Parts: sequence; C-alpha cells; structure tokens
Amino acid sequence: MPHPRLARYRRPALALLAGTLLASLTLYIGLHRGGSDERRVAEDANSAAPLGASVGPWVHGPMQARFALTLYADLECPFCKTYYPALKDWIDRHPDTRLQWHHLPLPTHEPATSNLAALAECVGQAHGHSGYWDAVAWIYRNTRGGGQGLEDGLRYPGTTPDVQDCIDSGRGRAAVQAQAAAGPREGVVATPTVRVTDTLSGQSLLLQGQVEGDALLSALDLMGSGNPVASGSRLLADPAADSE
Repeated sequence: MPHPRLARYRRPALALLAGTLLASLTLYIGLHRGGSDERRVAEDANSAAPLGASVGPWVHGPMQARFALTLYADLECPFCKTYYPALKDWIDRHPDTRLQWHHLPLPTHEPATSNLAALAECVGQAHGHSGYWDAVAWIYRNTRGGGQGLEDGLRYPGTTPDVQDCIDSGRGRAAVQAQAAAGPREGVVATPTVRVTDTLSGQSLLLQGQVEGDALLSALDLMGSGNPVASGSRLLADPAADSE
C-alpha cells in the first residue's frame, strides 16, 4: 500500500517519472540497506556540538522524518549552487522528509572546494546544525564557483576563534576527506546526487542530477509502497551534474 501521505500523488507522479525515460541522462537507482549517515543522525538539529566531536550528518528538517534525502554536493559546483536552495525549500514543504549533507569535493574544483567544505564543517562543529546550513548558504552566495573560490580577502563573518582553531587543526578537512572517500564507494561520482532513504525499510534510491519535486515524490511513494526496489534499475533524469 502506498505511503498514506503520498498516495494522492502516486498516479501523476509515477506517470511523470516514467516519462523521464525519454530524457538524456541515466539516473542510477541503487538498493542498499540503510547507510551509515542515516544511523548517525544527531538527536537535536538545533544544538551546538563540542569542537572535535563526531557529528554528522548535518541535518535540516524533522529528525523523526521517515525519509532522509542525502545530498552529495560540491561547494564549488554551479549545478549544486542552483539546486541546493530548491531542494531545501522542497524539504520545508514536505514534513515526512529531512535533508542531510554529504561532501563530495570534485578534483577539478580543488583546492577551493575542500577549503570551503572544511570551513562549513568547522562552523557546524562550533554552532551546530543551523550554523552549518547558514555557512553553506553564505558560501554558495559568495563563491565564484568552478574552483575559483571566494574573492581575495573575503572572510566568513561567523569565523569565531573556535571555528578558526578547528580549521587550523585540520579537523574540518579530515571530516571532508572521509566523506569524499566514501562517495565513490557508495556509487556516487557526480554532483549533485540525492540518495533517498526510507528509514523504516532501509531501502534507498540513488538519483543523479537536479531531480525535480514530482520525481522525488515518486521515489518516496515507490519506497513507501512496501514493494522491494530492484537493484541496478535505471531511469533517466535531469542531465545537470558535475563529475570527477
């Protein structure tokens, strides 16, 4: 049976998802049983974390939400820059979902992308989940993108001594490098990519590109139906993505 809150979307949304089979980019759907990110969600999305604590993933939205959407993103990726605010707004309008972040800095955007990711991580360690998302929004507003980074001399206004100490110690960069290494092992090599996980069943779909809201609803409905998702299935989606 479809997830009750999503049932009214099922027919039109599934029809739209089927129609995307005529688009230009393959969308990989991978089945696996619950990622480590979903098992490590912090208890309070508004709390600050002690510096150096193992915190993650950074979460926006209800912690009790059934569906977790993990965004694999690069802070210098122009497609991520345009997609991130739209996805965050979609999360705000769907209370059964939460957004989680996974750094995937692309080699073509180094070293700027890892430097910015380390900054965001350290802001999160100092100021918690809300501080992390504020840093991401500021970075996307101010970076020149494509590996160019920030203008010379431009500094994040929330760079407190605790944040700077985290940056100087390398704690933020270590967290970024760990996520960067995990991405390819999980089948992700392009940004933006969204992994949609049903936290009740553990099933997940890996969606590459700037996936629109109706297609996301179709993915949620498919997993909420209780039917198993075939591993290795392929569909088509928006071609806008950066890859290594």
